[in-house]
Amino acid sequence: MNNETIIDASGHVVGRLASQVAKRLLNGEKIVIVNAEKAVIIGSRKSIIDKYMKKLEWRTYYNPEKRGPKIPRRPDTILKRSIRGMLPYKKTRGRKALKRLKVYIGIPEKYSKFSFITLDVAKKDLEKYDYITLGELSKAIGGMK
Repeated sequence: MNNETIIDASGHVVGRLASQVAKRLLNGEKIVIVNAEKAVIIGSRKSIIDKYMKKLEWRTYYNPEKRGPKIPRRPDTILKRSIRGMLPYKKTRGRKALKRLKVYIGIPEKYSKFSFITLDVAKKDLEKYDYITLGELSKAIGGMK
C-alpha cells in the first residue's frame, strides 16, 4: 500500500521500537504500527504505573485544564509520544517525519491483508524480565476501559 512499512508491535520493547522507528521516519519511510496495546515496557509493574500516575498529578488551583504537559493515556498515543520524543519534532524535518507515522490499537481492516514485519532489534526474551504491556498500563491509569 503505497510503500508503507507495517510493523506489528506485539512483544516489542517500547523504547527500542521507538528509536528504530524514529530513525526510519527521519530517513523518509512511511510507517504504520499495529497492535500498539501489545508493546511492552520492561520494569516492575508497580513502579511503571506509579511513575505514570505521578505525571498525571500535576494540577493548578485556579485552572487545572491549562496546566501541562498533557500525558497520553491510550496505548497508541503513549507509543506515538515516545516516538515523538526521539524526533526533533520542533523542527520542520521532525514534524514531517511525525506526519509519516500512524499508530493503531489492534489491526484495522485496511491493513489486515498485508504482511507485518517485526524488528528483531526491538524484541527481547520477555521470560527473564518483569514487564507490563501498554494495554495494561492504559487500563491502570484510566485510559482504556
